[in-house]
Amino acid sequence: MFTAFLIKYAEIGVKGKNRYLFEDALVQQIKYALKRCEGEFKVHKTQGRIYVDALTAFDFDETVDNLKTVFGISGICPVVYVEDEGFEKLCERVVQYIDDVYPDKNKTFKIMARRARKNYPLDSMEINREMGGAVLDAYPEMKVDVHKPDIELNIEVREKIYIYSEMIPGPGGMPIGTAGKAMLLLSGGIDSPVAGYMIAKRGVKIDAVYFHAPPYTSERAKQKVADLAKLVSRYTGPIYLHVINFTDIQLYIYEKCPHEELTIIMRRIMMRIAEQIAKETECLGLITGESIGQVASQTMHSLAATNEVCTMPVYRPLIGFDKQEIVEAAEKINTYETSILPYEDCCTIFVAKHPVTKPNLNMIKKHEKNLEEKLDELIKTALETDELMIVQCDR
Repeated sequence: MFTAFLIKYAEIGVKGKNRYLFEDALVQQIKYALKRCEGEFKVHKTQGRIYVDALTAFDFDETVDNLKTVFGISGICPVVYVEDEGFEKLCERVVQYIDDVYPDKNKTFKIMARRARKNYPLDSMEINREMGGAVLDAYPEMKVDVHKPDIELNIEVREKIYIYSEMIPGPGGMPIGTAGKAMLLLSGGIDSPVAGYMIAKRGVKIDAVYFHAPPYTSERAKQKVADLAKLVSRYTGPIYLHVINFTDIQLYIYEKCPHEELTIIMRRIMMRIAEQIAKETECLGLITGESIGQVASQTMHSLAATNEVCTMPVYRPLIGFDKQEIVEAAEKINTYETSILPYEDCCTIFVAKHPVTKPNLNMIKKHEKNLEEKLDELIKTALETDELMIVQCDR
C-alpha cells in the first residue's frame, strides 16, 4: 500500500544558512543507496522535507534496508499520498489506512495534523478533533491518548495530503562527504572496520590503507580485508583501498631492532606511510581502531610513541570502548563474522613474545637509527608499488 517514504533528519535541521548543503548531500546519498534496489525512485525536497517516491514496483523491505545505511537519516516513514478531495473523503482514507496497517484495533491513538497549505479550510487543531471523532466512530474499541499513544497518526496537508504513522529508525549522523576525508588504517581485525564506520557516520569520506606481508600473509588475508572494506562501503560509498607491501620493511625491523619493540616501531612506520598517502590524496586525518589497554601497542605510553611520528590528526573513535562493545558494533554493521575468519595480518605474524608496554620514546628513536641505511628507500619502494583497489558494495 505504501508508495513513498518521508525521510526525517535530526542534526541537519539546526545548520542554519548552510542547511541546504547538507540536505542536498543527503539527497545524493539516498539516490546512491537506492541504486542497489529493484525499481525506480524519485528523491526530492519540498518545504523542509525529503521524500522518496516509488515510480515503479519495488521491494519494501529491500528499500528500507538500503535507506537504513544512509548517514544523516534519523527516521524513515512509509507514507500514503492522498489527493485533496474534501475532508469527508480524507476521513474515509484515514479510516482505511488504520484498517490496513493495524488489524488489531485494541489500541490507543493520537492525531497529529500539520497544515502547511494555509488555504485548507480546517486548521491543524480542527483536523485533529474532527479526524479523531471519525476514527472513534469507525472503531469504537480504540481510545484517544494524547500522552503515550500506541499510534501517532500524522496527517500533513501540503500539495497532496500525506498520511503516516510509523517511523523506522535510521542510522543518524551526517551525510557522507560533508566533513572532509580521512584515511583508515584497515586490518583484518574486528576494530578498524568499526572505527571507519563511526567516523564516516559524522559525514567523513573514507579511504583506507592495508599493510600486506606476503608470503607471511596470504592472498586470502588480503581478500578478507577487501571484503571488510566492501561491507563498510555499504554505509560509506566506494572506498579507495591502498594495499602496501610491508614485508621487506618488517624483515628489516626484525633484523635491526630489539624484538620487544617490534610492534611499536612497525606501527610508527605504518603511520608514516599512511600519512604520506593521506596527504597525497587530500585526506585531513588518520583513523585507527585502537582502544586504550586492549593490547601492548595500545597502552597510553605506546599510543603516545605512535602518535609522535604524525603531523596530521589521528582519530580513534573506539578509544574508550571495551572489547564487547566493539564486538556488538561489528555485529550491528555485519563485519564481525568476516573479521574473525582465521587469516593472519602482518602485525600478528611478527609480534614479539614479550612486547614492551611502556616504551621509552627516546630509546625507540635511538633504535630506529639502526634503520637509517635502508628505511627511506624501502618506504619509497612500498609507496611506488601501492596496489589501489576501488571497493564498493554490490546490489
